[in-house]
Amino acid sequence: MTGFMRGFIRVVDRVNYRIGRVMMYGIFVLMGILLWSSINKTLFLPSLWTLEMAQFAMVAYYILGGPYSIQLGSDVRMDLLYGEWSPRKKAWVDLITVFFLIFYLCVLIYGAVSSTAYSLGYWGTEPFSFFGGLITGSEEIGRMERSSSGWRPYLWPIKTVMIVGMFLMLLQCISELFKDVLRLKGEAI
Repeated sequence: MTGFMRGFIRVVDRVNYRIGRVMMYGIFVLMGILLWSSINKTLFLPSLWTLEMAQFAMVAYYILGGPYSIQLGSDVRMDLLYGEWSPRKKAWVDLITVFFLIFYLCVLIYGAVSSTAYSLGYWGTEPFSFFGGLITGSEEIGRMERSSSGWRPYLWPIKTVMIVGMFLMLLQCISELFKDVLRLKGEAI
C-alpha cells in the first residue's frame, strides 16, 4: 500500500508542479490583456473582450495554480496554534481537516460538472450521464450558453478549466492525505 501511495504522490506532485510552474506566468498574460485594454481605451475605441478575457485569465491562473500552492504549503493557515505543534500533531490535524477539503472539492466538482453540462445545452438532472453520452454518441450538444456581455463568449471553455483545476486540486489533496499517513507511520516521503 505504501508503494501505491508513494507512486501516487510522485505522479500527482510532478503533474501539479509542472502545471503550477507554467501557470506562474499566467500573471503576465493577465497583465498583457489589461495593458492592451488600457492602451486601446486611451488611444482607440475600447475593446469589448478585454475585461471578460482578463476575468477568464485570472480564473485559470487561480484555479490551475491552486494545487501547486497546496503542494508548496503556501496556502493560508491559522498559525496561532499550528506553528508550535510537533510534526506528528500537525500530521494528525492535517489528516483530519483534509477530509473536509476533499468533501468540499467533491461538491464543487459536481456543481462545476452540472454547470458545464448546462453551458453545453443540457437541461436534465444527470450531468455525468450527459458527458458519458457525449463520448458514446447518444447525447448531443444543445444550445450553448453564452455570456450576457457585449462580447458574448461561450462559457464552456472556462467552466472546463474550472473542472480540471478542481480535479487537480482534489488529486493534490489526496496526495497530501497520503503524505500525512506516511508521516504518521514514521516513513520518509
